[in-house]
Amino acid sequence: MSTDFATFNVADYLDNDEVIAEYLTAAAEDENTDVLLAALAEVAKARGMSQVAAAAGLGRESLYKALAPGSHPRFETIAAVLRALKVRLSVTPIV
Repeated sequence: MSTDFATFNVADYLDNDEVIAEYLTAAAEDENTDVLLAALAEVAKARGMSQVAAAAGLGRESLYKALAPGSHPRFETIAAVLRALKVRLSVTPIV
């Protein structure tokens, strides 16, 4: 007996600003920085990678490279991507 499942694509569910903010907040809480990079990449895909790259002042390929697992993008790059995605970084104490 074989069961076929649809491929899960998180970008299909990132369809409003609040969902995107919650998704990125949860990703930022993970100790593995690749989790946040992957989440930023998924949101950028949902919003349109070319549009996000242009708004961030980056080339499309540069954006892909900056958000790739294991990359070490500069803070300025991440800040530009966050602005392009229309989200803000927030810091709260760990309790």
